[in-house]
Order: sequence, then C-alpha cells, then structure tokens
Amino acid sequence: MTKNVTMSSEIEKDEDELSPAVSFALPFIFAPIIVLSSVLGGYSILIAPIFGYILITLFDFLLKISTRNPNPKLKANLFYYKLILWTWPIIQFSLIFWCIFAVSTFEHLSTWESIFLLMAQGMVTGAVGITFAHELMHQKSSKDRWLADILMAMSLYGHFRTEHLLVHHRYVGTSKDAVTARYNESFFSFFLRVLPSCFKSAWCEEANRLKKIGKSISDIKNPFWRYGGLALLFLLFSYIIGGFFGVFMFLVQAFIAVLHLEMANYIEHYGLTRKLLGNGKYEPTKPYHSWNANHTASNLLLINLQLHSDHHAKPDREYPLLQKYDNNEAPQLPYGYPLMIAMCLIPMLWRKVMNPRVENWKKHFYPEMS
Repeated sequence: MTKNVTMSSEIEKDEDELSPAVSFALPFIFAPIIVLSSVLGGYSILIAPIFGYILITLFDFLLKISTRNPNPKLKANLFYYKLILWTWPIIQFSLIFWCIFAVSTFEHLSTWESIFLLMAQGMVTGAVGITFAHELMHQKSSKDRWLADILMAMSLYGHFRTEHLLVHHRYVGTSKDAVTARYNESFFSFFLRVLPSCFKSAWCEEANRLKKIGKSISDIKNPFWRYGGLALLFLLFSYIIGGFFGVFMFLVQAFIAVLHLEMANYIEHYGLTRKLLGNGKYEPTKPYHSWNANHTASNLLLINLQLHSDHHAKPDREYPLLQKYDNNEAPQLPYGYPLMIAMCLIPMLWRKVMNPRVENWKKHFYPEMS
C-alpha cells in the first residue's frame, strides 16, 4: 500500500516471549504527574499532555516499529498483566477526587488552572481508564466486568460496555455500527452522530435481550441500572467534596474522557467496510477491517489497543498476547494514536493523510470494488 508505514521486515510469528508486565505499567506515570500538577499549578498542568502526546510520539519515532509476536497459544501466567488492570480503578478514583479536592480547596489554583487540571485528568481517564475498561469488559469474569463498569462510570459512559460488546463487535464495518467512521466523515460530525446513536443502540440491544427472556426494560437485570447508579454515586462524591463546582469539574474530566474514547473509535475503523453477502449477512470480521499500528511506545502506553486488527479478529485474546500484522494482512496507520488523535481534529489534514490509504486498502483487499 503506497505511502503506508513500511515494515523493515516481516512480522515474526510465534515467538515464545511476552513483553515484561512492568512495561505495560507505563500509564502509571500519569499518577505522580497529575498530583504534581495539582500542587504546583501553572504550566506544570501541561506535563501530562506533553508526556502523553509529544514524548510518546517522539519515542514512537525513535524506537523501531516492533516486529515480534508472542505465541498466541502461550500458556503463560498473566497474573501481573491483570494486576495492572485491577490496580488502575483505585488509582483513577484517587486521582479524580484528589483533583476535585485540590481545585475546591487550594487557593493557588485559578479557575482556568482548575479547568485545565481536570481536562488533563480527563485525558488520563480517557486514554488509560477507558482503555483498561475496554480490556476488562472483554473478560469473562463478572468481577472484571464490574471493574470495567466502575471505570466507565467515571466517564458517565457506562452504556459503552453494552454498545461495544453487543453492537460494535457484531456490526463493525457496516452501516449498523455507529462507531465505524464513514469515509470522508469529519471527526466532529462523527462525534455528534455517535453520542446519541451509541446510547440508543445500547438501550435497544438491552431491551431486546430482556424481552427474549421475558423481562421488561425496568427489570433489575438491565445493566443500565448499574451504569446509572455508579454514575450518580460518583457525581454525589463530587458534590460532597466540592459542591456544585466539584460536580462541574467532574463533568469536565468526563467529557474530555469521552472525547478521547470517540477519537480512538474514529481512528480505528475510518473508511473501512465489510462486504454484504446477501440476506442481511456480512462477511466475517477479518484483521483488515481495522486499522493497525505496531508503534512501540504508544502500544505500551495503551496496552496494545493499537493492535486493533487482531483484537477484532480474536476479541477474547488478552492484551499481552495480541498479534501484530504487516501491510499484507491489515491496513497500517502511519503514526501511533497520540499523533493520529491530534491529526483527526484537523479534517483537511486527516483526509489528506488517510483517504489515499483507504483507497489503497480497497485496491489491496477488495480489487473488484476499485
């Protein structure tokens, strides 16, 4: 595919090695950064976005694109990889409500510094918290899914679990999936479209599921009770700590978190579609129905979220075992998510970079359509 990132070598298959668990603890660096920013105020509030967007992108350029794959059948002990996920909800809870306490109590933080601090925290909630929640909601354990719901409630976006598992993975790459970004669609149009569409599709999916087992939408088995209850609980905490100002600050970080989630959604399937086979059925989801990125630093920060091609091909595969693909197997993003997220906010630049790649994807994987 022309102008795409070229792999220096073929992706190596079935290497019996995993990246050390500690390497995926990179997101934990945000915790002391946010605390330091709240204490110092001023320009220190920029440290978190500088680290997440600029430094990680620089390391993506400096480090070679990874070409090694763990053996997907490896029966390794993944306890420490899971411990990273299990620990984060406590850290995120502490960070959010520490920030709300700080902006409600510390006199050295101006109103604008307070808003920017919670925006920085929202970036962390979205980039780390929702990414970790995404991994947890794919696990079979009810405890893991509870942790996912707790993390999503800190963004007031609990319905994402229903929408993601029951709608997105089933209909990705089709008109039935709201979060598959359409070709030429700007991020801003996409964002305004998906906010109501995702909630509606999640609600309808749960209503249909409950109807099939003879339950009403008001039944306690409807997870929307959990989604809403957790969200109200966190809003109550915000009010207790900081009054209405605290609630406003919580809403600021939640909005920024959701913004980051939907920017990632926009990137992951932009312009890619699955073929309609007839009778309302689509071809099975393949690795080439998602954009892939093998960039080293950003994959460590986002616990391999960028290996999205394999995630959709094998949704049950845990993040340390996700596989990398080359140009012949999946379309490649030119950069890691941090830079791609910044780019999607400039529609003309985004189309200039991504539209030719979509056309090349079509020629490569669907030559009969080009």
